[in-house]
Amino acid sequence: MTRSAIFVGCAALPEGDGDEAAVLPALADLGFTVTWAAWDSAADFASADIVVLRAAWDYPSRREEFLSWCEDVPGLSNSAAVVRWNTDKTYLGELLDAGVPTVPVEIVPLGEKPRWPKKPFVVKPSVGAGGRDAARFSSSGADAERHLRALHDDGRTGLIQPYQSSVDTQGEIAVTYFGGVYSHAFTKFAPVESSMDTSGLYREERLAAAVPAPEVRAVAEDALDAACGLLGILRAELLYARVDLVRGDDGRPLVLELELTEPSLGFRHADAGAPLRFASAVRQQLA
Repeated sequence: MTRSAIFVGCAALPEGDGDEAAVLPALADLGFTVTWAAWDSAADFASADIVVLRAAWDYPSRREEFLSWCEDVPGLSNSAAVVRWNTDKTYLGELLDAGVPTVPVEIVPLGEKPRWPKKPFVVKPSVGAGGRDAARFSSSGADAERHLRALHDDGRTGLIQPYQSSVDTQGEIAVTYFGGVYSHAFTKFAPVESSMDTSGLYREERLAAAVPAPEVRAVAEDALDAACGLLGILRAELLYARVDLVRGDDGRPLVLELELTEPSLGFRHADAGAPLRFASAVRQQLA
């Protein structure tokens, strides 16, 4: 039986960043024909058996329009309800409340003033992607206040998180799941002179294959379980998930972000079986 799948990009990256190249033959082996389309294009998304969000990385400035589109697309993976919850990083507060070890976060709504940390910290928008508009500060002061004010002036809620110094030496580790089952992991390092990709949609990083330590895997599993509990879904209902973790000052792993919308899945830095596992998870969604 032939099935059709549409991978979703955006106008600047209508066919993603190339990471999915190995996935296409794996899906073809299972009878899928795959095409790419920008989410705001005239493509007939309703005709596809499954529509997979992959590189819709321009949504932050048009979130409500993007969410409305998601809700109108049958067969969307992950679902519109998941996307709505996950595209606002205030969900990190919910994970903290659920007892998941998470980098502390202070949510700063429009017009409110924060409690500035005494140690280095990061200020970023609650709705954002690709590291855009996130900035690190060594202490509170005019620069940090100016950055937060710019977010507020643009109508965006701000988030403040203590900077985790382990990022400089160990990077982040991204733990990846397909159909709720662990697939692989990779590390992410920001170059010393980090810059935006030519598309302007994400900050370039150095990636490498990794094997997560048992305690890292345990926290990632807890985060995924907690998210599914909050959403009222089963893990198998998530076609993909990526849990990004860092080491805290005491060495314990902490969740930095939980990516359920359109994360890069690191196929170029995974074992040869990862595309096969992903293709199988796509087929599972249709069941």
